Amino acid sequence: MALQKTYYQSPIGLLKICGTQQYIAEVSFHDTSEKTPGHSKQMSPILINCVEQLIQYFNGERKKFELPLNQNGTAFQQEVWGLLVSIPFGKTISYLDLATQTGDAKATRAVANANGKNNIAIIVPCHRVIGAKGELTGYAGGLWRKKWLLQHEAKYAHGVQTLF
Repeated sequence: MALQKTYYQSPIGLLKICGTQQYIAEVSFHDTSEKTPGHSKQMSPILINCVEQLIQYFNGERKKFELPLNQNGTAFQQEVWGLLVSIPFGKTISYLDLATQTGDAKATRAVANANGKNNIAIIVPCHRVIGAKGELTGYAGGLWRKKWLLQHEAKYAHGVQTLF
């Protein structure tokens, strides 16, 4: 099944969104220094719905995404991504907490690796995972974006203006 793509200019940069008629496969930050991106001529209703839900999220009107998702990965990666989706809007957990949820508290590096392989940014909220001491660590989109996303969610979830 051919992937379609579109782009959405979010408050934290250009997002590339790929999917099919059945699911979303990718939401990633697009380096604007690259060639001007092209869009699929016809977008599936799922891609349109994804953009609409992202707009609602950035406007503070959506706390949970309702989209069919599909990304390739190992069984362990799929497990970690499933756990990420269960982290509530405006909350964070540590890599250790996430590893413990997989049944192996010693798997923090494996969990961090799976977190880093997530191709569906924001919707599969890998930005909600932080260091054990509450510090911001690793984010494929850059730590400034992770900080922005966490502050954005805290503002709409708890009325908090600054976390880090």
